[in-house]
Amino acid sequence: MFTVSDAWRTTYPGAAIGVLAMSDVANPESHPELDARKVELENALRARFAGHDRASLKAIPVIRAYNDYSKRFGKSYHVQLQLESIVHKGKSIPRVAALVESMFMAELKNQLLTAGHDLDVLEMPVGVDVAQGDEHYIRINGQEQQMKPGDMMISDARGIISSVVYGPDQRTRIGPTTTRVLFTVYVPAGIDENTTRSHLEDIRTNVLIVSPDARTEVLEVIRTD
Repeated sequence: MFTVSDAWRTTYPGAAIGVLAMSDVANPESHPELDARKVELENALRARFAGHDRASLKAIPVIRAYNDYSKRFGKSYHVQLQLESIVHKGKSIPRVAALVESMFMAELKNQLLTAGHDLDVLEMPVGVDVAQGDEHYIRINGQEQQMKPGDMMISDARGIISSVVYGPDQRTRIGPTTTRVLFTVYVPAGIDENTTRSHLEDIRTNVLIVSPDARTEVLEVIRTD
């Protein structure tokens, strides 16, 4: 299902990609048990990070690894900013459909950058590569985007489906009728495999709350080394 380029292996030694594919899933607009788990997670995050200012959040090893990656592109790590808004500003995890919320919940809990796609829309093979800088794709917000040279990107046979700097595409986005889903996790160097695997399992656990009969097709961590 998933391929990796030589350029990715040589450009980002120690990096990894987490892959979770599931079938027989549902994607309702809301789900009572998932909503309750969201509130529990928000409270747990506030308790866990109550004494952390921005500087101490940046010092957390996982967040530091993403900020180190993002700085080379003149960006900051947006998951850290989302975490700050929940912990320090009292905001809630965004209310979207269940599959996306399942991903957001794990992303905030573990701070690992994740993208979700409708697996039935994808055209195989799917793989990770490094952008040259002349590639374009339509972001999930509908805007056309030119890639930054050196950014990690994941593509299917038709084109780019996500990148670290600019996020997921519009073409393969998760929708109301999605019944097979692919989650991919960009993991820069400095984050161990167990952390990534645990993150994938957290996403799966959240999906199973809504779709208890869902099947796991793939759950793996692909490393450069």
